[in-house]
Amino acid sequence: MEGMGVLGAAPRFLRFPRPVQVVSGTDAILRCCLIGSPPPTVLWEKDGQQLEASSRLCLQTEGDEHRLLVREAGALDAGVYVCRAQNSSGEAYAAAALTVQESQDAASIPTERSLDSAQGSPDLILLQDPLLMARTSPLDTASTFLSSDPAQIHTLSQGSPGSLSEPPEGPPVFLEGPQSQWVQQGEEVILTCQVGGQPEPAVYWEKDGRLLEDIWESKHFCLTKGPEGDGGHKLRIRGVRLPDAGVYVCHASNAHGHTVAAALLQIRPSPETPLSSPNQGQTNSAGQGSPAPKSFWVSEGKHAKFRCYVTGKPEPETEWHWEGRPLSPGRRRLLYRDHDGGFVLKVLYCQPADCGLYICAARNTAGHTLSAVQLHVREPRVRFAVPLEDVEGEEHGDAVLECQVPSRGIITTWYREDQRLLPGAKYEMGEAGVVRRLIIHDLEADDDGIYLCEMRGRVRTVATVAVRGPITRRLPRKLDVLEGENAVLTVEAQEAKALGHWTRDGQELPASPRIIQTSSNHTHMLVLVGVTRQDAGVVTFSLGSSHTSSRLRVKCVKQVPPGPPVAVELGQGCSNAALLSWKPPVPAPDTVYTYRLERQEVGTDAWVQCLTTEAAGAMEVPGDNVPNEGDYRFRLSVVSEHGQSPYVLFPGSVHLVPTARVQKGLQDACVQEGDDATFSLELSTSVQGTWFLNGTELKAGGPENRFRDEGQGYLVQQEGPQHSLLLRSMRLQDSGALITFLCPGVHVSATLHVQELPVRIVLPQQKVSIKAVSPERVVLMCELSRAGAPVHWYKDGLQVEESEDLVLENEGLQYRLVIPAAQPQHGGEFACKAGEDLAFFMVTIEEPPVRFVFPQDKVSMGAESSEQVVLRCELSRAGVPVRWYKDGMLVKESETLILESEGTHCHLILPAAQPQDGGQFVCKAGDNLAVFNVTITEPPVRITEPQDEVFLTAVTSERVVLVCQVSRPGALVGWYKNGMEVEVSKDLILESEGLQHRLVLPSVRLQDGGEFVCSTRDDSAFFTVTVTDPPVRIISPQDMVSIAALSSEPVVLKCELSQAGAPVHWYKDGLEVEESEALILENEGPHHRLVLPAAQLQDGGEFVCKAGEDSAFFNITITEPPVRILFPQDEVSVAAVSSERVVLRCELSRAGAPVRWYKDGLEVEESEALVLENEGSYHRLVLPAAQPQDGGEFVCDAGDDSAFFIVTVTAPPERIVRPSARSLQLQFRSPGRVELRCEVAPVGARVCWYKDGLEVEASEDLKLGAEGPVRTLTLPHARPQDAGEYVCETRDEAVSFDVRLAESLVQFLLPEVAPAPLSVSSGQHLVLSCELSRASAPVFWSLNGSPVLEDGNLELRSEGPRRMLLIQAVDPSHAGNYTCQAGSDPGAPTLTFPVQVIEPPVRMLIPEASRTGVRCAPGRDLELAVCLSGPGGAVRWYKDGERLASRGRVRLEEAGARRVLRVRGARSGDAGEYLCDASQDSRIFFVNVEEPPQVKLVSELTPLTIQEGDDATFRCEISPPDAELSWLLNGTPVTPSSRVEISQNGPNHILTFQNCRMSDSGMVTAQTKGAETTARLHVREAELLFLRRLQDLRTEEGQDVCMEVETSRVGGKGVVSWFRGGKPLPEDDRFSVVQDGRVHRLIIQKVMVSDQGVYSCKSHHDRTQARLLVRPEQLKVRHRLEDVVVTEGGSATFQLELSQSGVIGEWARGGVRLEPGRNCQISAQGHNHSLVLSGLGLADTGTVSFTTDTLRCAARLEVKEIPLAIVKGLQDLEVMEGDSATFECELSRTQADLTWDKDGQELSPSPRLRIQALGARRLLQLRHCISADTGTYRCTVGNAQATSARLTVRKREVSVLHELKPVRAREGDGATFKCTVSEPGIPGCWQLGGRILRPGGRVRIRQEGNLHSLVLSELQSEDSGEIRFLAGKAESSTQLEVEALPLQICRKPPREKTVLAGRRAALEVTVSRAGGHVRWLLGGVDLPPGPKYEFRSHGVTHSLIIHNVQPTDEGTYCCQAGEDSANTNLLVETPITLIIYHRLCLDLS
Repeated sequence: MEGMGVLGAAPRFLRFPRPVQVVSGTDAILRCCLIGSPPPTVLWEKDGQQLEASSRLCLQTEGDEHRLLVREAGALDAGVYVCRAQNSSGEAYAAAALTVQESQDAASIPTERSLDSAQGSPDLILLQDPLLMARTSPLDTASTFLSSDPAQIHTLSQGSPGSLSEPPEGPPVFLEGPQSQWVQQGEEVILTCQVGGQPEPAVYWEKDGRLLEDIWESKHFCLTKGPEGDGGHKLRIRGVRLPDAGVYVCHASNAHGHTVAAALLQIRPSPETPLSSPNQGQTNSAGQGSPAPKSFWVSEGKHAKFRCYVTGKPEPETEWHWEGRPLSPGRRRLLYRDHDGGFVLKVLYCQPADCGLYICAARNTAGHTLSAVQLHVREPRVRFAVPLEDVEGEEHGDAVLECQVPSRGIITTWYREDQRLLPGAKYEMGEAGVVRRLIIHDLEADDDGIYLCEMRGRVRTVATVAVRGPITRRLPRKLDVLEGENAVLTVEAQEAKALGHWTRDGQELPASPRIIQTSSNHTHMLVLVGVTRQDAGVVTFSLGSSHTSSRLRVKCVKQVPPGPPVAVELGQGCSNAALLSWKPPVPAPDTVYTYRLERQEVGTDAWVQCLTTEAAGAMEVPGDNVPNEGDYRFRLSVVSEHGQSPYVLFPGSVHLVPTARVQKGLQDACVQEGDDATFSLELSTSVQGTWFLNGTELKAGGPENRFRDEGQGYLVQQEGPQHSLLLRSMRLQDSGALITFLCPGVHVSATLHVQELPVRIVLPQQKVSIKAVSPERVVLMCELSRAGAPVHWYKDGLQVEESEDLVLENEGLQYRLVIPAAQPQHGGEFACKAGEDLAFFMVTIEEPPVRFVFPQDKVSMGAESSEQVVLRCELSRAGVPVRWYKDGMLVKESETLILESEGTHCHLILPAAQPQDGGQFVCKAGDNLAVFNVTITEPPVRITEPQDEVFLTAVTSERVVLVCQVSRPGALVGWYKNGMEVEVSKDLILESEGLQHRLVLPSVRLQDGGEFVCSTRDDSAFFTVTVTDPPVRIISPQDMVSIAALSSEPVVLKCELSQAGAPVHWYKDGLEVEESEALILENEGPHHRLVLPAAQLQDGGEFVCKAGEDSAFFNITITEPPVRILFPQDEVSVAAVSSERVVLRCELSRAGAPVRWYKDGLEVEESEALVLENEGSYHRLVLPAAQPQDGGEFVCDAGDDSAFFIVTVTAPPERIVRPSARSLQLQFRSPGRVELRCEVAPVGARVCWYKDGLEVEASEDLKLGAEGPVRTLTLPHARPQDAGEYVCETRDEAVSFDVRLAESLVQFLLPEVAPAPLSVSSGQHLVLSCELSRASAPVFWSLNGSPVLEDGNLELRSEGPRRMLLIQAVDPSHAGNYTCQAGSDPGAPTLTFPVQVIEPPVRMLIPEASRTGVRCAPGRDLELAVCLSGPGGAVRWYKDGERLASRGRVRLEEAGARRVLRVRGARSGDAGEYLCDASQDSRIFFVNVEEPPQVKLVSELTPLTIQEGDDATFRCEISPPDAELSWLLNGTPVTPSSRVEISQNGPNHILTFQNCRMSDSGMVTAQTKGAETTARLHVREAELLFLRRLQDLRTEEGQDVCMEVETSRVGGKGVVSWFRGGKPLPEDDRFSVVQDGRVHRLIIQKVMVSDQGVYSCKSHHDRTQARLLVRPEQLKVRHRLEDVVVTEGGSATFQLELSQSGVIGEWARGGVRLEPGRNCQISAQGHNHSLVLSGLGLADTGTVSFTTDTLRCAARLEVKEIPLAIVKGLQDLEVMEGDSATFECELSRTQADLTWDKDGQELSPSPRLRIQALGARRLLQLRHCISADTGTYRCTVGNAQATSARLTVRKREVSVLHELKPVRAREGDGATFKCTVSEPGIPGCWQLGGRILRPGGRVRIRQEGNLHSLVLSELQSEDSGEIRFLAGKAESSTQLEVEALPLQICRKPPREKTVLAGRRAALEVTVSRAGGHVRWLLGGVDLPPGPKYEFRSHGVTHSLIIHNVQPTDEGTYCCQAGEDSANTNLLVETPITLIIYHRLCLDLS
């Protein structure tokens, strides 16, 4: 095993031994190859016995290869041979089988030698051939692919079975790949695949990247191949083992390519075959015991890593153990296998509890082995006062971690594993004194892990956070995989077979054979086969809303680069060439490689690559490619995919001369007349050349050179390999000239082409804008650069055609476009195009302004109704659109308003004007207005007759006619009586005929008298009518009559008058009634009646019958008949079993009454599970399939009455199927594992576990499990205190387990040997530690036989099985023998620790060096000092061997631990060697007394030249180092400052100038006593570059613009210059330049369109430019709309100010356009626009916007509700007891909250109290009022407003009208009782024998009005007694006699019953009626009641309970009931005691 710090390498097999088959009598050889450090010892074994060398056995070793030779092998030699290798670092072993066959079978048995060469053997081809092909066939990496091609699959499957044609060749493809499997250990596994391809692919298998034969023995697996051409292959694994789990890859390859398919094999361990416990002390197969464990120390909070390298064949199974217990992976314990095959256990963030023995156990068929290490955790000096504790949290919840530091102010840091946490929304960190707290919010699956709190000194406390959620095991935070390996990711889900999905970097994983996704139960796995760099990323597993992620990192495999080539030689080849030769590297690389050759010109540094080649040998490199003539050297390297080898330099050099070649040839030149022509070319090297023009040589000489007579010039130039020719001022006749360039090896030519100059537009140069008024003449003119050029004119992009309206003219250079009479349609953009040049004209043609010719002023017009009104306007020109407005609104044409237009005349006609047509009319044409004020009046209406007031007198019943005649017919006339307009009725008729208008009273009445007025709009006529009648009296009734009736009953009010025919008027509540179907008025002589045929509640009130001056009053009260529930009368209990149908029924006293159902106080809602039915007066609530949660109290509420139902729904019985016995006794060993198991039915039954009567809870020490029907309770580490009675209980049954635990003896595990005496020094820390075999065992410490007591200096500590005694500071009293006794028994084991305390020796701490040199000047005091480890230590001083004493000039001083030797006035004789000697230590001082040495300069200053802004550092070295040195700059002393730093390091002195400036230049001097050095500091000006350059800007006219640059340094004023268009900025106040450090700004205020252009900024070293674009000013908002909040009904004003005036816009509200109107006023004045909205309501809330063509502005309009108030208050009420009372109030709005209270107590709804809201009305209804309801009720709105009223409840007086009658009946019959009371609706109560009866079962109670009924069915004898009925204070009683029937047994007990001894037996019978007497007998003898026999009786059920049944209780028990009897035979069984023993093996070594 390897831990941190453990060196060496365990043995490792490079080649395993192979199975061997030989013929009997021949030799057999087993071979293997292995390595290790130190070299291992190799042993051979057979059948567990070590083999020794003999005459037949030969053990041979050659280097790393080991062989075993068996001579003349026979049948006894056959078997399994094991090769075992061991060294100090570990061991390894491997096995191989030797098979010996008889000689007759030799022909079919190849020997080992023949096996290696028998490739064609038929018996081996299935296994060997594919592997050999796979190894020998080279793979073409270019054609290798990892995913199947669907197209290839389709092609392979197209051929029919009968096709004889050869399939086309192609790469292999998997038609069917292997499937992932989850199997049980020991099963057989078959992996199948089908491969296609031509030629037939070779197939081989790998597991986890290794060939199968390298890790398995041949008998463990078998490879088979399907029929020829089928392509099928199978891998069969026999008896799978745990190490067989992994990724299996099937490779298929042929000459065209290679492909793979993979599958995952997971193996579930078998519980029957665990690895051997390491504590059993077994030895390995070699017979050697396990080596002693190594010790490994680690500091607390650090990681511990143990590595165990185990090899073997077959591959061994490995398991880790800690303290004898198997280890499984966890949050802090990682188990994995590294890349080298080692098994690794990593313990993260070690804690003291992690101490103990760790063992790695491995085994295979050849044997097993162990390796152990003891882990010790070193605790820090400072610890957390309270460490962190593990916490659990729900996903999306919070988790809180807390710890306490030793003292306040300690800084802590939080980590999640290796990631530091920072405070934020996710992590909340807090401090409170010594408490440190971390809160993790919104927990996710990836928050699960280890959290640390760290103090200074890396002192840590660790805790784990477990996140409970759908994902129980998350992904690792990161996973590192080597490229080409397989990556396996595993998660576990809480629910089995949950559907999750995998993603990478947020993308779904693509379908590929390289990606395997599999799941089984709770486990989900993802496998990436042969990962590449593209597979790296964040892999996420999602399950619902839960996610866990891991970062997959793919590391490249480090490959060894190839070696360099060898035998390199350089020789001179042919002329101007180098001959190179070399040989390939040794050894040759495994991959494809090439050679890279480079050259270097001697005297330069640069190497240039010449070429690459794949072949070695000789190569000639010509000099044509070298850039310059010179001597060249060459070097060579090897390059492959694994890297590049070092370069090898060829010896010597070669002189090479370049050859010129054209790199960039001549090109034909095409120029315009007058321009220059340039010809250039580039050669491969710099050589001289000659130019020719048409064969004439052009000599180089400069711009003065001329050719031709005209003096045209040319210029010939050369810059290195580039040559150029410039020909100036080309002419047309030069076109076609031939240009030639000649030089050695180069002859190239080109042609010159000269084109005529293009035509240009001279005028205009800029766009021309022309404005004209129709029909003026418009001329557009262009002037060209030359005459005769074609010109084209365009308008709006289309070419114009000449016409009468558009004339084109041409005169010389001028071209014109003429519009003789421009019209508005002629406007637009015109373009004149000449060649490629354009001139633009913007033409705008405007109409002349329109004006009104008539009218000039405002016109006022008046007209009478129905007259025609015409408004006329005359315009200055025709065709102008005109709009008419009335009162600001645009008018629309209709039948009543006609718009006409004719030429310049416009008319608005009102054919028949009406008064409403009057108003202000506006005619708008352009910007001019014509205003008309129109007034329409009606003609006056006069009354012609009567002219004066008319007086009329009439008697009642006479006809009265009032006549009025008006001046014109059709006039409106109104009749008024006493100031009120009259209404037409049968008593008042209005007639109109022509000019006459009449009011007729057919039968005048007294009340018809009064003043009548006939009124027109302009006149009135008055009539005074007087009606007289003889007085009438009411004879009957004389007093007020009160009548009470029920709803729907008829009510008749009667009045008798003194005379017949007198008019009578009936009034209700002050208002006269009107006859209708619901109210009939009858009259018969002097008798008058008011009849209500079916009175309703609203008909109640005060009625008045008025006859003349007399009146009769009637007070009517109408009440609803109370709705009563006839059935049931009492509470009904309903019991049902789950899924049964439950029906609750209610019968009401009348049909149609509303009913509400409630469950547990809440109103029910109808659904599929709850159905409400109604049929007449019957109401039902149905539960179609009742469930337990449906149980509860149901209430049927019918307003005035309620019925109650108690529903109980029970689940089916839950039973315990196994164990069948109900009591078990179990025995176990402690410590050990205890599991209690029960099987229940049904599967979902819930169980509870109890221990000693208390329910248990799951924890780490007690686990509760449930899987299917099985319920388990597990104690993983049972202890003695866990013994007791455990009970598993379902709802209906229980099983008890009597668990007994035998405790093992306590022993000391560590130390294993008696401790040696321990010596410690006084004051040191002492720890005595031991470890017990049981953590809970008590120990007793004693010192020399006396008990040890804890105090402030001595502490006794217990940590798990570890016991410690700690002494903080040891003193002599702590010496002695410390004894630790395990337990208090006399024979308990003890452990003794001898401790010796010694005084610590005195040590010298200062000086640290044993020898110290001291220099002292003559005359000064010499002082030598030392510091001891403690005070009180004695020292002696010596000089040159003589001891010194404190006298004379010598003084010896002591101060605490400091000792000083002082010599005053040192002299030369005081020099020498001084010694300070202590008992255990000493120090030597060498003293020199001499003058200080002369100061010398060891190294001088060096001149520096730096750039401005850099740092300058000067150094010099002086001797001696302590000499003083000063610095000067230009003769001025230099002192430290923010920019100047002076430092010293021994003899070195350093001066640093930071951020140097130009002014820092000068001479720097370092000056010391007697010496100085000077150097110059030169500071160059830094280049001024632009770091931030100009950017293009777009802005708007009128805005301020800022253009900004940033320079590399701060420059002075004027270091940069600004330009526009290449010219300096104009002198304008709007332009300003500002500098702010390195930032320079150009600011342009109120920019104009003319300011646009290209702006540039220049310095001496750099230049930057940008373009400024200025748009014309856009419309903007100066003052925006503001939000408005108003109250409902108010008005809102919105105002807006724009940047431009005259803007037309639209107002909208909520997106709907607003038009001016009564509630909407819109106005605009200049820049300001306003909108006024009035009469606003809540629906008007929304967004108000103003929109133009280019902008939109909006604001919010909010309309608030009017204040809440009570409009109508409560009224006092008085009701009868049992009636309902309703309080009602009305609020100012519907939406409002209020509260009700009674006498100050707040009310809430209940079945008897209802609170309702109906619009603005609020109602409180009390049903079944009682006296206690009397009080003051108040309704409160908000915080202040309230209204109250008084409720008075009067009691009812009830009496019995019909008494009850007695009834006599037989048992089983029924009986009915009836009682009538005086008041209906009074609840009654029935009693039988003083017991209250409730409806249900045999009792039925009904109430109809005042009749109460009781029906008793199925009478029993005990029902006899008194029947009593109570209603209020009234009561009635009678007798019921029931004749009894004989008693019989209805249900008998079983004939035979078996019970366990010690339990109890119960026998039960059911008789025909309750109250019957039964007898119990045994053997004919009555059983007496007592402790043994218990008699129980409940209704008709009778039981016999026999306690503590014994075998003597067996017999026949008889139950007698009257003349009937029943027998039961009782059998008793004795229980079986089950004792389970566990064997415990202890390793006592």
